[in-house]
Amino acid sequence: MIALNDLEEAAEDRTWWAEARCNDAAGSLSALFFSEELQDIAAAKRICELCPVMEDCLAGALARREPWGVWGGQLFRNGRILATKRRRGRPPKVARPEDELPVIAVPAALAEVVIRRTA
Repeated sequence: MIALNDLEEAAEDRTWWAEARCNDAAGSLSALFFSEELQDIAAAKRICELCPVMEDCLAGALARREPWGVWGGQLFRNGRILATKRRRGRPPKVARPEDELPVIAVPAALAEVVIRRTA
């Protein structure tokens, strides 16, 4: 389990950034990670799913209380992690498979912090 002061240190430490799968040094992937489109959000979450520094990214996002975007495989809105997101407008009568976002588990070390920070 990560202590609160460890979480605050994670917000300051960015040494892990060089290993992040989303770091292409040009910022060309940022549109995926801050998009409102479900397909883009799903693509960003799939990138995070295989990232070797996903836990560090999520810890930093929680500590900084990121207002929105995909961080560490989780979708943030207003500083909280969203379990789901749907298209704008009236929901369809039959769910669209392409609207399903990948579910990426919160690393065990951050599970309690996520509950405290996003509940």
